[in-house]
Amino acid sequence: MDKHNHSYDIIVAGAGNAALCAAISAREAGCRVLVLEKAPFQKRGGNSYFTDGAIRFAFNGLDDIRRIVSLSDEEADAIKMPAYSEMKYYNDLMRVTENQSDPVLAKQLTRQSYPTIAWMHKHGISFQLNYDNQSFKKNGKYHFWGGLPVKTENIGVGLIKELNERASDLGIDIWYEARAIRINKKNNQVSSVDVEKKDGRHVIPASSVVLACGGFEANQKMRTRHIGPEWEAAIVRGTEFNTGDGLSMALEAGAAPYGDWSGCHSIGTDYNAPKVGDFTKPGDIFKKHSYPLGIMVNQYGVRFVDEGADFRNYTYAKYGREILKQPNAMAFQIFDMQVRSLLREEYDKKEATSFTADSLEKLADKLPVDKKAFLDTMNEFNHAVEDGSFFPNEKDGKKTKGIKPPKSNWALRIEQGPFYAFPVTCGITFSFGGVKAGPNGEVLSADNEPIYGLFAAGEMIGGIFYENYPGGSGLMSGAVFGRLAGASAAEYVESLKNNT
Repeated sequence: MDKHNHSYDIIVAGAGNAALCAAISAREAGCRVLVLEKAPFQKRGGNSYFTDGAIRFAFNGLDDIRRIVSLSDEEADAIKMPAYSEMKYYNDLMRVTENQSDPVLAKQLTRQSYPTIAWMHKHGISFQLNYDNQSFKKNGKYHFWGGLPVKTENIGVGLIKELNERASDLGIDIWYEARAIRINKKNNQVSSVDVEKKDGRHVIPASSVVLACGGFEANQKMRTRHIGPEWEAAIVRGTEFNTGDGLSMALEAGAAPYGDWSGCHSIGTDYNAPKVGDFTKPGDIFKKHSYPLGIMVNQYGVRFVDEGADFRNYTYAKYGREILKQPNAMAFQIFDMQVRSLLREEYDKKEATSFTADSLEKLADKLPVDKKAFLDTMNEFNHAVEDGSFFPNEKDGKKTKGIKPPKSNWALRIEQGPFYAFPVTCGITFSFGGVKAGPNGEVLSADNEPIYGLFAAGEMIGGIFYENYPGGSGLMSGAVFGRLAGASAAEYVESLKNNT
């Protein structure tokens, strides 16, 4: 192996949101930082590049929002923005993970969410209000709901661009097509990283390493082994480069596996979406998240989930898994003219696969479904819908009665043509299993002891998400633990210098 003549205090593996936050945080503390990106330049940014930018954080009200989003007084007067407290965020996280989330990590995520957003804003990351997907106009005011009112400007593309610009301004080196393959230790401390580049394998000395290079969702063998054989058929929504390298390196270095290794974030996505994330079509353009306004049926023509169990922010990450269980990993979202104008913008994109007909009978003729069962399902559903007022921006309690599964909110009879069907399948976003880490990103062994010099962030940290997650929390978790891991790595490096 050749040895590069470079001198770095900290090496960060990965170049997405979590990794770049770690690099900026470490550089801010005065450390010399190298970022290793396995992907080529034109495919940089990991899963963060593909996100729609919605980021969940705690805030006390509109004044907190205005500190990071520029709003005129006139714009502010037209907004109704309920506070989203740290306790509410924590409770939402615990509720959707069925109280399995590690309380220490969960509290750190929620407590550090707003300080991290303010820190990102200070470093040039631009935010804007998420009017389209998280507000509803009523009596001239925008009523925000769901605890997710803010997104990064120009979605994930803008986030990655601005993080890289800041990294460049700070003098952080980034190597592309540079794959970290091994963490070396000396005297039980991190000492260097083996890096594979086009010109061969190199040993890069460093006192500390931050692993922030994603989970194993793009590794077909690992996801079938850990999550289940049916996941072989899942579309990979994000980067093709998240193949578990960081996890393998961490475990080899003595890290304890932790969290929900049999779980993942998955969604209902267009049935004809690319098999891996397409960097020429950035953003979350293939998702299909307006299912609470309609119903979903499989090829047998029957429903299989309560589409109105909760806001889509709290169900979409687990309903992808339910779609995967259906025949041919396929389902159809069904809507009528009453709600068509309320569907999210992805339903109007040219990439969206859809079928339209003037009657349910004609719609069934266009779909690969059991026609009789489909029409029976529609008839049964329509007869089960109870009277009540329909409010798409709140849990309206407008439900069905006497059918299984029920629809607990937003139940409208599907009876006004034209009728619409959108075929969906399961897309995997990221795996939940990771390594055990402390509240500041320090990687821990099976004995709960720190591995000196090794830190983790983003999808690498296990124990936060189980079964499900509140929308926007993945991006926030990456930023929070990226910032903390970078600062912790810098403190560790400084402590080594002080002891020599």
